[in-house]
Amino acid sequence: MSQGQIAPALTGEEFTASLAEENRVALDRLGKLSAAGEPMPDLSVERLLRVALKNELEASELAAIWMSTTSELDVKLAFARQTGDEARHYRLIVDRLKTLGVDADKIDPRENGYSPLFEYLRALQSTAARVAAGQFTREGIALVRNECFIDFCEAVGDVETAALYREVIQPDEKHHHELGRRLLELYATTDNEQQVARQAAQRTLELAEEIQEMARLKTGISRAPGC
Repeated sequence: MSQGQIAPALTGEEFTASLAEENRVALDRLGKLSAAGEPMPDLSVERLLRVALKNELEASELAAIWMSTTSELDVKLAFARQTGDEARHYRLIVDRLKTLGVDADKIDPRENGYSPLFEYLRALQSTAARVAAGQFTREGIALVRNECFIDFCEAVGDVETAALYREVIQPDEKHHHELGRRLLELYATTDNEQQVARQAAQRTLELAEEIQEMARLKTGISRAPGC
């Protein structure tokens, strides 16, 4: 390439592979932070499942919002699938809490408002940014956090909750993440699309880490599942 020429945009596949590597470094750090130190004495599966309800509700509602304002049919249908999956996870967690003796029907995860991450994601307009931040990155975060949560459940002897996450919830989240990868390869194909996608992914990771650390410092919550 001669001096002064602008390098061509990466292909969608090249960009997605590059973003995956960038995300991997941040996700490794998030996983280590989530599992760092000894859990607080009052940390319980029940308490963490209450956190999970908020995560699942926000994930389902966000996908529904994006579905209604996304023009690309394949992306619209991907958000529709995710809306249903996350709502199903919510119901499964409610059922698990009831088995643990919690009157889960009286829990309203909206009580303290929506998270800063939800508010940020809801405002995204670009399809490439939505896919990069939501399905590709946020679901990648969920996979890492859920593994930490499964380990915690097994450590305290709750094999039923561990099985729910390992056998039902994690496969869905992996599907969402892999679907996000395929869609990102299709729609992040220009310099501008790749720039907004990378920025959205990076900000999603930053907010996730900030929220996680705030929860740990203020309430002693660690090892919380994703969505």
